[in-house]
Formats: sequence, C-alpha cells, structure tokens
Amino acid sequence: MLGLVALTSDSRFLAFDVGGRNVLLLFRRGSTLEPVQLPGGTIPPHDGHGPIHAAFAIAADDLPAWEKRLGEHRVAIESRTDWPRGGRSIYFRDPDRHLLELVTPGVWTIY
Repeated sequence: MLGLVALTSDSRFLAFDVGGRNVLLLFRRGSTLEPVQLPGGTIPPHDGHGPIHAAFAIAADDLPAWEKRLGEHRVAIESRTDWPRGGRSIYFRDPDRHLLELVTPGVWTIY
C-alpha cells in the first residue's frame, strides 16, 4: 500500500527499499528469538512487541496525494498536526495498530 519495493524476505522478515537511501526491516513477531548464523557472522536474537511509532519523510507537495491514497485503501487518518516550523504530519494505524506517520519538512531542525 505504501508502494515500497521489497528487497528480500524470508519467513522471518521483509526488507523494503525506502527512497533508494534507506532500508525498512519488518520482522514477524517471535520469529527472531534464536540467533541466525550467516557466512559473515551471527545476527543476535531480538524481538519486539507492543505498539510502535514509525515516521516516514515525504515532500510537502506529496501530502495531498498520500491522503488520497490512504483514503482509496480505506485507511483512516487518525490525526493531523501542523508544526511550528511549518511541517505537517498525518497519523494512521497499520493492521497491527502501530502508529505510522507521514511527515513533511519543517518538523525537525535537520529536516
């Protein structure tokens, strides 16, 4: 739905290309409790649970298109925030009820 390109996946996780500069890793809950041995080393066990908040940077001009896209997929926008520096955020939930945010420049001093 977000239009991210999958880089790789297995039964434990999905890795997505985010803008050609970052990677978003999503792990299936409970699937990474054992170490994973790779030819180059070991990935230690890890897991997470409970609600999370993840934010994705978008261009200010892209915000209306994202609002439309979310609406087309029947994803409710839970909240909107106009920040003092001029940035804007919209908040919505993923199927596991985690809070996702799309944020435009003007929120952080570095963005």
